[in-house]
Amino acid sequence: MHILVVHNRYSSAQPSGENKVVDQEVELLRAAGHRVEVFGRRSDDIAARTLPGKVAVPLLVPWNPAVRRELAARLRTERPDVVHIHNVFPLLSPAVLAACADADVPAVATLHNYTQLCPPGTLQRDGRPCTECVGSVPLPAVRHGCYRNSRLATVPLAVSLSVNRRRWWSGVERFFCISAAQRDVLVRAGMPPDRLAVKHNFVPEPGTCRTADGEHVLFLGRLAEAKGVRLLMAAWDEIAAGGGVGVPLVIAGTGPLEREVIAWAAGRDDVRYVGLYDTAECQKAIARSVAVVAPSTWLEAFGLVVVEAMAAGVPAVAAGHGAFVELVEDEVTGLLHQPGEAASLSSCLRRITAEQDRNREMGRAARSRYEQGFSPAVGLDRLVEGYQTAIAGRSGGGESAPPVGNGNGSRRDTRASRDGGTG
Repeated sequence: MHILVVHNRYSSAQPSGENKVVDQEVELLRAAGHRVEVFGRRSDDIAARTLPGKVAVPLLVPWNPAVRRELAARLRTERPDVVHIHNVFPLLSPAVLAACADADVPAVATLHNYTQLCPPGTLQRDGRPCTECVGSVPLPAVRHGCYRNSRLATVPLAVSLSVNRRRWWSGVERFFCISAAQRDVLVRAGMPPDRLAVKHNFVPEPGTCRTADGEHVLFLGRLAEAKGVRLLMAAWDEIAAGGGVGVPLVIAGTGPLEREVIAWAAGRDDVRYVGLYDTAECQKAIARSVAVVAPSTWLEAFGLVVVEAMAAGVPAVAAGHGAFVELVEDEVTGLLHQPGEAASLSSCLRRITAEQDRNREMGRAARSRYEQGFSPAVGLDRLVEGYQTAIAGRSGGGESAPPVGNGNGSRRDTRASRDGGTG
């Protein structure tokens, strides 16, 4: 196939699981022989803009007419079989949907969060679940300043959600939900269920797997309230007050709570803050873990670090809500704690570090779960199936997809299932 990937890359100053997923899918498709090109923007480039250019950025969030013209021209020239849309905030905008319609090229979109329902995409406010904007005009988000705690910064996102909701629903042939939990939320909010297919993110084979019992408990991710960082600190304080668990807590990442984490970890033997790891360092840290902890307080749409742990044969301790419920089989591949409860989290951490034989068994089960559901081979099958279904849907061709280009100008026939994957 000939695929054009559309993505606005997040800032390189902060870790982005979404950037990682996009890069890995592009590499996977190219390795399988598909022709893949990228149409994108970089949030990093905003800093180099002139002052008027920076001031204009919020105006481009709901609609960027220049992007529509540029992308439509490229689509007419290159004629890809399908466009795969990821993030369009802040520089691309939903104008990419109009460009696909202008050039009559089918589009699929991966929903990495809940921006179809909630301006900041988290369905959370003040550390608690929030659905005030679901199914209505998102004025509550503006009133509460839900994006970056700023009413002004929230306005462009709220406007974009309001004016483009129907455009998303009608302009995308197939939405990839990254978990069944996410799909359930979107269906209940009124999104068209026949266009929502579950396609879990895949994880490449890690460079190394766990071979010993592990040296530490690992938190790997953004240092933010929604990721449960403060909850983890409270739980670890409870553990320390009871004598500890024999291994330290390693925290890797950066984010708005970084200074708070540094101050909390300072002078302690049972906590190490290591800053931002690169991919190789992440893989090594996971493989040396007794367990990976993911105590998110918001309803995670996926949970990449949990699957990365699975790939390395490491069990996880995760919050028992959102996508974690389908990723972690409680008592089999890891443990689920009561969301938002420090005592429950500390209890699970004690158990998973104390019961070494059980921990090893969970690690083996986690690796098996990865091989069955999250490997590159599984990820490729689900991507291609989704593309074929979108192409068939645009043609109105039932189960038979129209001819699909192989990247060198020739065409070939394919078959496509209309039910998508359920992951």
